[in-house]
Amino acid sequence: MTETVLPPDEALIAGRWRTGSGAPTEVVDPATGRLLTTLHGASPEDVDAAARGASRAAADPAWRDLAPHLRARYLHRIAELIDANADRLSAIQTADTGKTRTETRALAASAAGTFRYAAALLETAEDALTPSRGAYVTVTTHEPIGVVGAIAPWNSPIASDAQKIAPALAAGNGVLLKPADWTPLTSLALGRLITDSGLPEGLVSVLPGRGSVVGDAIVKHPLVGKVTFTGGTNTGRTVAHAAAEKLIPVSLELGGKSPTVVLEDADVEQALAGVMYGIFSSSGQSCIAGSRLFVARAIYDEFVGELVERTRKLRVGPGTDAATQVAPMVHHRHRDQVAAYVDLAREEGARVLCGGAVPEGEQYTEGAYYLPTVLDGLPADARTCQEEIFGPVLVCLPFDDEEDLVRQANSTVYGLACGIWTRDLARAWRLAQRIEAGTVWINTYKQFSSSTPFTGWKESGLGSEKGRDWLRGYQRQKSLYLGTDPAPLPWAS
Repeated sequence: MTETVLPPDEALIAGRWRTGSGAPTEVVDPATGRLLTTLHGASPEDVDAAARGASRAAADPAWRDLAPHLRARYLHRIAELIDANADRLSAIQTADTGKTRTETRALAASAAGTFRYAAALLETAEDALTPSRGAYVTVTTHEPIGVVGAIAPWNSPIASDAQKIAPALAAGNGVLLKPADWTPLTSLALGRLITDSGLPEGLVSVLPGRGSVVGDAIVKHPLVGKVTFTGGTNTGRTVAHAAAEKLIPVSLELGGKSPTVVLEDADVEQALAGVMYGIFSSSGQSCIAGSRLFVARAIYDEFVGELVERTRKLRVGPGTDAATQVAPMVHHRHRDQVAAYVDLAREEGARVLCGGAVPEGEQYTEGAYYLPTVLDGLPADARTCQEEIFGPVLVCLPFDDEEDLVRQANSTVYGLACGIWTRDLARAWRLAQRIEAGTVWINTYKQFSSSTPFTGWKESGLGSEKGRDWLRGYQRQKSLYLGTDPAPLPWAS
C-alpha cells in the first residue's frame, strides 16, 4: 500500500467493518477542492449495534478481568502500529484536513505517545487502603464505566482520537468514536490499526456521520455511561445537557479566545516567533490559538509593525509542500466563516494591517485558503475580540499597566490558555496566577505533555485530560468495607 491510499467506504461497527447505513458524506481535499471520497455515515441503528457490542466486549471476562500489565500490551501494540504507519497516517490526515505534513507527522507521533502514556498509567495505577475508623478495613477501588462515547474534532483527528480512546481502554471500557463530519478518514485509518492490534472484537467502534445524527445517538444511548467531547462551546452545552438528563459524567474541551502577552522587557525575537506560532500554526484552527495579542503600550507600535512585516512573509500553500507554513482551512465553508469575521471586524472599525483576504494566484483558486491576518484598532469588548474565530486572525491590543492587562485579558467568557513573554519571571508568575485560564505558557506556547493536566476554565470546558489521574475520569469509584469484629452488630442484639 502506498501512503496515499484512503480508507474504503466502511465504518467499524461492533467489531465488523461494513458500509454505514446512514447518509453519504463527501470528503473534500481543502487544498484543491477536489472530491477525495464519499463515505456512508452510521445510522442510529448502527450506533445501537456498536453500543451493544461495546457493552458485551467490556463485560466479557477476557477483557474485564485482564491483568493491568496484559491490558497495557494492547495499548503498546496500537502505539507500535501507529509508528509503523506514521507516513501513511500523516498523508491521509493532510488530505483530510489540509494540515502540513510536518504537523500531521507530529500528530501521529503524539497519538502513539498517548497510547504509551495511558499504558504506563494503567500499569502503575493504585487503589488505596484508607484509614479505618472502626472495626473494619476500608479500601477504595476503581472499576470501568462500561461504554464511553467519544466525539472528536476536525482540527487534529488522530491526536484527539488517541486522547479519548487510550485512557478509556486503559480504564477497561469500550469506546464509540465519532470523528468529525469533515475529517473522518484519519479516524477510520486509526480504527484499522486498532483492529490489526488484536484488541478484543467490539471494544472500539468508529462511527462517521453528522453530529446531529450520530453524535446525538451516542450521547443519548442508554448504554453509554460517559461522554467525552471536544469541539465548539454551543455544541458542548447540548452534549452536557443530554448527559445531565442521563446523570452521567461528561468531559468537555471547548472553545477559546486565548491572550498572549508581551511585556516591555520581553526578548523580542523570542516573543515574535512565539506569537506567530501561537496563532498562525495550524492555520489558526486550534482551540488554544493565541488569538488576542496584548502588547505593552511603550513597545506596541514597534512590536506590531515588525510582527506585520514577518506575517506578510509567511508561506501559504498546500500541506503537501514542505515549504508551507500556513496551509488551507479545513473546509471552504469554514474559510468563508473566517472571512466573515474579518468583514465584521472592518464593520467594527478595525484596521487590517495585513491579510484579510483570500490569497491571489491560480494555485489558490480552488483551495480553502485565507491569508494570515493581523488586526488592531478595536476595543477589548468588540465581537471580534470576544468570539472565537478559529482561523489565522490575530487581534492586537495595547495595555498600560498590569491592572489594565488583567482586566482586558480576563474579559471574555473563555479561559483555556494564555502566553506570557517577559524576562521578569517573578512578574510572569504573578500574572499567571491572575489570568483566568487552565494553561499558561511563559516564554513558550502550544507545548504539551501527557503528564500535565489540560483543562478549560469558564466556557472553555469541563473536566480535565492528561496527567496521573486521567484514567480515573473513565472509571467509577467504589469503597469496600471488611468487618473485623467477630461480634454481631450491637443494634441487632
